[in-house]
Amino acid sequence: MRIFPSGGIFGCAALVLAFQLASYGQSVREPIAIVDGQPIFDQDLASVAGPRLLEQRNQEYKIKSEALKTLIRKKLIEAEAKKKGITAEQLLDQEVNSKIPEPSDAEAKGYFLAIEDHTALSFDTVKRQVKQFIKNAEAQQIRDKYEQSLRAKADVSVLLQPPSVEVGYDSARVKGNPNAPVTIVEFADFQCPFCQKADATLKALLAKYDGRVKLAFLDFPLTEIHGQAGRAAEAARCAGEQGKFWEYHDNLLADPAKLDETSLIGRAQNLRLDESAFRSCLASGKFRHDIEANREQGTKAGVTGTPAYFINGTFLSGAQSQAEFEKIIDDKLTIHGKSQVAP
Repeated sequence: MRIFPSGGIFGCAALVLAFQLASYGQSVREPIAIVDGQPIFDQDLASVAGPRLLEQRNQEYKIKSEALKTLIRKKLIEAEAKKKGITAEQLLDQEVNSKIPEPSDAEAKGYFLAIEDHTALSFDTVKRQVKQFIKNAEAQQIRDKYEQSLRAKADVSVLLQPPSVEVGYDSARVKGNPNAPVTIVEFADFQCPFCQKADATLKALLAKYDGRVKLAFLDFPLTEIHGQAGRAAEAARCAGEQGKFWEYHDNLLADPAKLDETSLIGRAQNLRLDESAFRSCLASGKFRHDIEANREQGTKAGVTGTPAYFINGTFLSGAQSQAEFEKIIDDKLTIHGKSQVAP
């Protein structure tokens, strides 16, 4: 992960998009066009079509991932069938089909009662279809459980990775071990209720993965719908000048309803900041360009709303559950662990 210094040509957070190109057979170092001797590289396309490119490649990854799961299951079943000297179909008959219970009339009636408001047909008319639906659902559960048991016994390594976007960040606005192998880069808006909701999840993740995960904050004020978000972002940066960005950050998210000028100054007073310096900083508007740069670069990376995250380059949008974060974090830690093993 590259860290760009605060200020200067890059502002407080520059983003370099490095989409995976292996599937396209194009080297990152090879230009895709040359105009009067000036090369254009694949990663340069992000400045024009970043969100659409990321969406397309995420969709491609999703399709490939589902196809890979299907092929892995097929190989596991074929290997187990070969061990037992039978066909894959015979194995599934033994381990899945023979264990599917026949739904009773009572089960079918119970399911029908749950959906009867959505159909004008009588129970007797659809009973056979309802029973078949229940049976198919049971079959899928039994098959999934059996395939999971096969996978637990096998040596399966999934090397397919989602599209990756390398995101630079300001080292002054990082929480956690600066040398942690996993970085969560967050684009957020201080007036966004979903950002407030997600904050507790982020704190829980930093506690659980203490020393292994760090959080970097980037501004993405949705000023079209949150009129005070931009000013709050400026205030947080002014607090950061006095070494209390995260304290002010937490103070803002604890009560995002009060973001008027008086409240912003009152928060600084509560944190015992130098009020004169804080007022002067806020009045100067010195951070507006950097805040806008955060937002522009986030848009190029594919961010359309808040909160949005890049976990070692993997995009995660919205106030997701802790479990969703952990899936990606655990995967990144596994990759990092393997990279640390000497060949």
